[in-house]
Amino acid sequence: MSFGDLMSLLLTFFILLYSMSSISLEKFQQSIRGITEAFGGRTLKSEKKIIKGKNVELNFPMYPKIKKIREVRKKLNEVKDMLKKNGIEAEVISHGSTITLRLYNNNMYPLGSAVPYKKTIPYIMKLCEKLKETELPLKIVGHTDNLPIKSSEFRNNLELSAARAIYILRLFVKCGYNPKKLSAEGRGEFEPIAPNDTPKNRAKNRRIEFVLDLSV
Repeated sequence: MSFGDLMSLLLTFFILLYSMSSISLEKFQQSIRGITEAFGGRTLKSEKKIIKGKNVELNFPMYPKIKKIREVRKKLNEVKDMLKKNGIEAEVISHGSTITLRLYNNNMYPLGSAVPYKKTIPYIMKLCEKLKETELPLKIVGHTDNLPIKSSEFRNNLELSAARAIYILRLFVKCGYNPKKLSAEGRGEFEPIAPNDTPKNRAKNRRIEFVLDLSV
């Protein structure tokens, strides 16, 4: 009987707590919005303050976003495999709301030149054909190793990396990529992905990156 009385009192206590509690729909909406945006979705339809007791209209656009990410990744992997078959090393990297196709320059450019080998230009154009289907903003970024440049055309690696990125941007405009969604940058030797202490590591740092922005 004592145990039964204890259980009854505990049940009454929790019923009392529940009856005194209230759920803030506004805070609930804010939480859902944060989770949605964290997973790559857009903001909720309604940003107005919610009145207690009203139905909440929520929108979960995460699945279409995830589907688009998968489609873009599939295209990039197809391009990566095509490039590797033709002697150009590449890899696909995801980071937050961006996906990057990284091409290593060893078989793409003559030493100290911003113009790719003629044999690689058709592959760049095929890359453009694949990427322009996504209709996403694209940033083309050039990188080099830290060896001093010996060229009458460029004063330093920064200028060389920028010229390489701009040349590829022009090829993309030529193949029909929307110019308003294109940008080019040169980072020189200032963002290495490996120590510049061996020829193998320096080869990793000589690269062109195609960065697709999935946040739009």
